[in-house]
Amino acid sequence: MSDSIVTNIAKKKIVQARAGLIPALPKTIGMAFGDGAASGSSIRTPLATDVSLQHELHRQPIDDVTLQPDEISAMYVTTLAKETLAGQTINEVALYDEDGDLLAIKAFSNKGKDGDMEMVFEILDKF
Repeated sequence: MSDSIVTNIAKKKIVQARAGLIPALPKTIGMAFGDGAASGSSIRTPLATDVSLQHELHRQPIDDVTLQPDEISAMYVTTLAKETLAGQTINEVALYDEDGDLLAIKAFSNKGKDGDMEMVFEILDKF
């Protein structure tokens, strides 16, 4: 099971951009990874009011973004290298913008990161 949310910060920026209060939305530039969302079989549901992961371990730039055929969603992809977070458990991931603000957070069951393989994360940003 996994839970995901769009943060209030992201919603605020969208509304401000549409109202002309800010010139444009800051670009989504990376993913943040953490290990603070799961305890045993219990997974903490992210809240729209969250401004950080429960326990952030690493931030990394987006490797690729693809606009989907429906033109109202985009797929963001990031690959963790073999040595990145090797031996760590990952159970929360977020998209962040060029201001450093978290835009969307997803929590899921523990995923162990082995040191002998890459791990690819995909997040679909859909309206």
